[in-house]
Amino acid sequence: MASAETERGTPFSLDSYYVSEELGFVLPDPLENLPSYYQPWMDVGLRVPELVDSHDLRSHINKMPLLSTKFLQNHRELRLAHLVLSMATMGYVWQEGENDTVEMLPRNLAVPYWEVSQRLGLPSILTHADAVLANWRKKDPEGPLDMENLELLVRLPGGDSAKGFFLVTLLVELAAVPALRSIPAVINGVRCGDTETVTKALENIGRSIQDMNDALKLMHVYVDPSVFYGIMRIFLSGWKDNSCMPKGLVYEGVQTEPIGFSGGSAAQSSLLHCFDELLGVKHEEKSRAFLTRMRSYMPPAHRKLIQDISLQPSLRGFVQQQANEDLSKAFDDCVSKLLALRSYHINVVSRFITVPAARARQLRTNSHDSEGEMVSRAPASLEERGTGGSGIMTFLKTVRDKTKDVLLHETSKTTVHENCHQCGNK
Repeated sequence: MASAETERGTPFSLDSYYVSEELGFVLPDPLENLPSYYQPWMDVGLRVPELVDSHDLRSHINKMPLLSTKFLQNHRELRLAHLVLSMATMGYVWQEGENDTVEMLPRNLAVPYWEVSQRLGLPSILTHADAVLANWRKKDPEGPLDMENLELLVRLPGGDSAKGFFLVTLLVELAAVPALRSIPAVINGVRCGDTETVTKALENIGRSIQDMNDALKLMHVYVDPSVFYGIMRIFLSGWKDNSCMPKGLVYEGVQTEPIGFSGGSAAQSSLLHCFDELLGVKHEEKSRAFLTRMRSYMPPAHRKLIQDISLQPSLRGFVQQQANEDLSKAFDDCVSKLLALRSYHINVVSRFITVPAARARQLRTNSHDSEGEMVSRAPASLEERGTGGSGIMTFLKTVRDKTKDVLLHETSKTTVHENCHQCGNK
């Protein structure tokens, strides 16, 4: 695979990083079925919500045959297998909520899951690469990539809100495609001192990040915060930094010691990592450690792209050196759009996690009959943390504030601060 440490005469390109020209990091044309040998996996994976609801998923999985992974021939088969086994695993672990977790994943699920994960270079837990990037199909193959024409391949409990959550996240990924395509133009323009090319590419990236923000706003249309917090969220949780499973999970037949993996997180999307490395955002040590750990939950080629962008000449340094008004404005506009996206994400997290968590605490404190309150079903252990294990609000605000530091002009910083204040994100 090509690397950033190539000869400087070779233009930087996305060709070797499994980035689709049309879909970016999203897996093109995911398979909907595995070879018939793997039908027992599909039978369980496609029924996770109903089997969790009837409390039968664990018994179904315990009866599955132990299947060899040797008949999985290509990348798309492996990705579908990982997605199906991931969904089955999350359902198995969390079927009874936080009070009746398991300590061991049975061999007939754990062994093939581990083998598929090793072949893909992914951990044996549900990741963003599974639930979002490889979990979609078009209802009408000739139709558009929009909410009306998209469907999930495999679902978690949560009904239409679960579908909406993953598909809106997919649309955010798709909105970023023009920005991804513009990254090589920025890097190559900096290398050869082409101010005009870098300016135009940064303008494209800024527009694309704005489109990501607009796509993210659909969360409020398609996802019910009570359903997300009360039903879905536990199924996105991992067994690292989680008091429900302090020891982690034993993968039977793989190793005897428990293993800790983090749950799904927006930080597992490669997009913002790419933008941070390109724009020169330097996160503080604790945030950086978490973000770096989340890279191990990405497909290896995407992880490599982030690393290779980080090895390029400094874009911010180039912009400062050129002292070109249009270039400086394009750079600051791009950073401002990224800041706005991060501020809006804080608002989304507040609505979908912080507010329901406060409601759940209030119900417990007042000992209300909360049977009808969906938020009361959520695990208490996740109230202050993200499913990836981070202290979520502190983390998000710190990451946003470090993004602000790369703005070139004080007037930009003042404007951004005022906008954040108006959003209520001090």
